[in-house]
Amino acid sequence: MSQPLRIIYAGTPDFSVAALRALIKSEHEVIAVYTQPDRPAGRGRGLAISAVKEEALLHDIPVYQPSSLKDKSAQQQLKALNADLMVVTAYGLLLPPEVLKMPALGCINIHASLLPRWRGAAPIQRAILAGDSKTGITIMQMDAGLDTGDMLAVAECEIAEDDTGASLHDKLMLLGAQTLISALPAIADRSRAGIKQEDADACYASKLNKAEAQINWSQSAEVIQRAIRAYNSWPVAYCAYEKNNKSPKLRLWQAEVLATTSEAVPGQVVAESVQGIDVVTGEGILRITELQTEGKRKMAVADFLNANSLLDQVLK
Repeated sequence: MSQPLRIIYAGTPDFSVAALRALIKSEHEVIAVYTQPDRPAGRGRGLAISAVKEEALLHDIPVYQPSSLKDKSAQQQLKALNADLMVVTAYGLLLPPEVLKMPALGCINIHASLLPRWRGAAPIQRAILAGDSKTGITIMQMDAGLDTGDMLAVAECEIAEDDTGASLHDKLMLLGAQTLISALPAIADRSRAGIKQEDADACYASKLNKAEAQINWSQSAEVIQRAIRAYNSWPVAYCAYEKNNKSPKLRLWQAEVLATTSEAVPGQVVAESVQGIDVVTGEGILRITELQTEGKRKMAVADFLNANSLLDQVLK
């Protein structure tokens, strides 16, 4: 590479920070950071800055926070930066066609799946939910579609049997940074031709919501266990149980599938011990090993059973 690149970096959540740090440590110059506007957060609803903004400020990098890049003044501001490349990682704002053309080398995206599988907002969790054995990182040349651009680099990552949404997030965050840095020389000298995606193989990774995290005990133990893993650490799988004539929420953090069966109805608790709470499902038995009651921290089942019993209850 003859010259370091002048790079605009766009990202917002924790997942975006590793790649920004890698760029800062590299020979390239991060001339500006784009991130979403500060948002109210916490009980006091005070304004909270994004993880990417926090990192940029530590290194005295100018930060821009337009509410939209469709605004002409925001586009003029970005164009004036005269960047060679814009790197985007979970930014959360649409880049209009005008913006995609502004940097000399265009805009590239670090996407947390093996495209074209799992285009969209929640590829990490959707891969676990689907029972995929592997996922990875795709560095993609951005176009006007949703994660439809040509692929510039790909790195695979196995999904372990105990991976959660949180643990896989952290693996892919680091892999994304590594893959970006290794791909930049060929991107800079235009020696890497993009590979067109096969649209017929695409899956849509829709955004997560709290409602979908409610457990359906008529599903198989394997499917429910994948859901518990995928929704850890957000939005967290949950069900309801009976206590004092009420139906408080029980959040489920960890569980395992047992090689046993029962004739009881789905949702019924058929055994409980310090090893876990055994619940009948539509196919097989699921053992809950870590949970959380309302207003409490997550805990091992042994701690929960010190003051509670769910035996013979039918969880909802």
